[in-house]
Amino acid sequence: MADENNKALEASESDGNKKADKKAKPEKAKKPSKGNIFPRMGKAIARFFKDFKGEIGKIVWPNARTVIKSTGVVLAAVLIIGLGIWIFDFAMSKGISVVEGLANTTTTEVTTTLPAVTTTAAAADETTTAAPETTTAPAQ
Repeated sequence: MADENNKALEASESDGNKKADKKAKPEKAKKPSKGNIFPRMGKAIARFFKDFKGEIGKIVWPNARTVIKSTGVVLAAVLIIGLGIWIFDFAMSKGISVVEGLANTTTTEVTTTLPAVTTTAAAADETTTAAPETTTAPAQ
């Protein structure tokens, strides 16, 4: 049992040493000063334009025939897509008109006229005629 305690003690001491080694990090060396910003900025701008000139040299410019073909393809695609959108818009407008027409025919009003009514007053011998009545009701 004493051997087991010694082994456990040695293991914990070795773990402690490892942890201590991890905690003690070497000091970082200080970076040297980069100097004034203006000379560095001037060098960066010069490097940018040098790289820019190199990239411009890599561009492959199309000839006139290729440009005309590409322009034709683009115009044809725009016309086809525009025609498709116009057809879709026209169909939707007509569809909405049909639906509105159906809605209007189901809510039209029915007008009925009642016949004139004549009444006689017996005491005064007066005759009065009532104007015909007009009523409106929604159709069912």
